[in-house]
Amino acid sequence: MVSAPTHAPVDYLLHLADNALVLGQRNAEWCGHGPILEEDLALANNSLDLLGQARMLYQHAAALINDDADLTQRFQHLQGARTDGRVSEDTLAYFRDTHEFRNLTLLELPHSGALASTASGDRDYATTITRNFLYSALMVLVWDRLHNSADAHLAAIAAKSLKEVRYHLRHASDWLVRFGDGTAESHARAQAALNHLLPYCQEFWIGSDAETRAVQSNTGADLASLKADWDALVDDTVLEATLKRPAVQGHVPQGKLGVHSEHMGFLLAEMQSLARTHPQAVW
Repeated sequence: MVSAPTHAPVDYLLHLADNALVLGQRNAEWCGHGPILEEDLALANNSLDLLGQARMLYQHAAALINDDADLTQRFQHLQGARTDGRVSEDTLAYFRDTHEFRNLTLLELPHSGALASTASGDRDYATTITRNFLYSALMVLVWDRLHNSADAHLAAIAAKSLKEVRYHLRHASDWLVRFGDGTAESHARAQAALNHLLPYCQEFWIGSDAETRAVQSNTGADLASLKADWDALVDDTVLEATLKRPAVQGHVPQGKLGVHSEHMGFLLAEMQSLARTHPQAVW
């Protein structure tokens, strides 16, 4: 008798997909605005990698939803669902509302620094690079662990994504070192970005129900077991960049639980507007 294949919880797949989609959307905002042409292209390629990861994860999640009557009913409210009730990657990306997204709060923040009055404040490349560094340092560990997931489909996605995120980490690390060990201005901007963003990383280590179920089924990564390695990666690069790792305390974000910052709604409004205006369009 052949046993049924093991699948990761749909909510876990959506968490991983939402992370990739939202950061990809943020990094794409640099297209045409990069500090130099090479970096304009680098961030665009980074965004395409993340979009590709999101698509694979959404496709996997959609297939599981469409094959499960209870899950199909749960997602039936989405306006983008086809007339036959089936969902797709586009449904999951463009027709869920803010509270339904499960991405880390760190990834939805604007590119401006902590003192900017609005999300449309001046872009700060040091903030973008620091965020990419902190997230990539996490995901190089997560994808490496998921490469051995009991969910064979997720394991295959992880194998491809790991190659991409290794480049993302190298790119962000190199630039963080350049900023930190550069001019007084670049050093100050990098330190300010690190001070601003590092507290949001507390959310990495606060487990959700979806993550717990994924670990129990051997389909997900136990983030608590990765913290020491993440700390070592961060500490080594911060030291090389001649920066100081700030003490972290205070509010712990809960984006992975659907509680987002005020910036998330504006990000989704821009990203989803075309699909929602023409929900039955065929491209």
